[in-house]
Amino acid sequence: MKLYSFLSEKKSGVLNRWYDAILSTYPADTARFLKGQNNPFLNPVGATTFKGIENIYEYLLHGEGEEKVSSFLDDIIRIRAVQDFTPSQCVRSILFLKEAVRGELKTEISAYGLHDELLDFELKIDDVSLLAFDIYMGCREKLYQLRANELQRWTYRRLQKADEIYKEECVYKDIHNEVIEFERKEVAK
Repeated sequence: MKLYSFLSEKKSGVLNRWYDAILSTYPADTARFLKGQNNPFLNPVGATTFKGIENIYEYLLHGEGEEKVSSFLDDIIRIRAVQDFTPSQCVRSILFLKEAVRGELKTEISAYGLHDELLDFELKIDDVSLLAFDIYMGCREKLYQLRANELQRWTYRRLQKADEIYKEECVYKDIHNEVIEFERKEVAK
């Protein structure tokens, strides 16, 4: 378990590499803003993302709070799902951790022969990425359902409006100024 002690020591370096890799998926101006602005009120996306990856990293190191990792993932993945990232781009943000760990601990892995421990750690990352995919699909399903519901409401309102217009056209007054209503009839096919 030597790898885990190195991962704890180099936590800030790994997290910064991981965060930079995630930000590289955004346009240059957006990435610069997300990286430069530390105020969570001015930059909720950046703050939520960094806090989420920090908590996921802690989970991977200590293995505690499996139910909590879902909520941290949900925060990150929900943002990316709304931003129209593809499923692969969304899950890739979790897999960037592998590159960050390898980049930050390259010399330690080689010097101490930690390849087997690294593979075990990467399997945990893979499990988290699969959970991220499940969360992404749930978010996208919810978005599509909301869009479908909105389209149904929009269509219903249009039909109501058309019905009101039709009713106004079907109300006439006779010569004695009495209202005459015509019934609508369905047209046979």
